[in-house]
Amino acid sequence: MIESVRAYPLHWPQGFPRWKGSRAGGNFRTDFEKAVRNVRSSLEGFARDSGRKIQDPVLSSNIDFNPLTVNTGNRPADPGVAVWFSWDGMQVCIPVDRYDTPAANLQAIHHIIEARRVELRHGTLALVRATFTGFQALPAPKGKGWRDILDLTNVATVTRSHVETAYKALSRERHPDRPGGSTDAMAELNNARDTALREIG
Repeated sequence: MIESVRAYPLHWPQGFPRWKGSRAGGNFRTDFEKAVRNVRSSLEGFARDSGRKIQDPVLSSNIDFNPLTVNTGNRPADPGVAVWFSWDGMQVCIPVDRYDTPAANLQAIHHIIEARRVELRHGTLALVRATFTGFQALPAPKGKGWRDILDLTNVATVTRSHVETAYKALSRERHPDRPGGSTDAMAELNNARDTALREIG
């Protein structure tokens, strides 16, 4: 696993849009710890069914797993979760943030993995690889944080206004429709803005 994928705070993958609407509660009837167990079990089952190892799994969220500081039943302002792992030579990330608790989002990831197991039972390994291509993602390059990407390293106290102003200016240069721009550059910029706004609050 690329070292820059972190468990806390949430490490959202480049190129995946964040949920824009109001978040639903989800009717999963599970808590965070049970959802963690379910995802672990579904990953183990998927590895067994596919005959390919799941390597270096990382659960990334805004829940600090230090039991001395945070109760896992809490509701962080950003309840998104992302499960990163390597499988069959691919770096995969399954991110979900449509529900209002990390537990519900994590349980949704469990169901997504279980759906891939159904594909294996009724299809082929090639079909599942094609599905997982949509989940392929790379984190921001190691050592290149949002301050660097947004060119805000010299600003002592960064505000939301700083972030939005920098984003608008840089997006004019990096948009794939502009000369010198690209999809990758824009995805990196989008990820930097989202990360900055989450950290600023």
